[in-house]
Amino acid sequence: MFIRFISTGGTIDKVYFDALSQFEVGDSQLEYILSEGLVAFDYDVVPLFRKDSLELTDADRQALRAFIEENDATRFVITHGTDTMVETAAAIAGIAGKAIVLTGSLSPARFKGTDAIFNVGLAAAAAQLVEPGVYIAMNGQVFAANQVRKNRAENRFEAIAG
Repeated sequence: MFIRFISTGGTIDKVYFDALSQFEVGDSQLEYILSEGLVAFDYDVVPLFRKDSLELTDADRQALRAFIEENDATRFVITHGTDTMVETAAAIAGIAGKAIVLTGSLSPARFKGTDAIFNVGLAAAAAQLVEPGVYIAMNGQVFAANQVRKNRAENRFEAIAG
């Protein structure tokens, strides 16, 4: 089994700069998460963007889609900011023969109390099991990408009617 991990940025990769009192997207944390998790399948990590998801453009989403379409891998996990994850999932929907799982976190992977490690593990497991299509793995659940939304008030993802 081989999974290609694509990092686009988002909260999962954010770094807190105390002097500036703000967060900025830093280097991908995927290599660290996967090595610490003692992953035993073949994978690689491709850092495609280092952006907050609110900064991703339609051109970025098209570049992501083109990368996946032209890639020889058939299973992907994409780390992505949660604010526009659903929009990106819609932009990459319909790529034949590819199982694509998007995930992210609600707090940076560098924080002790983060959901990042769990979410990456969930997404990796889902990518091994799902049929071709686009999915979102968040909050301990795997959703068809066209049947989920982020509930900002509750700070979680939830199913919607498809």
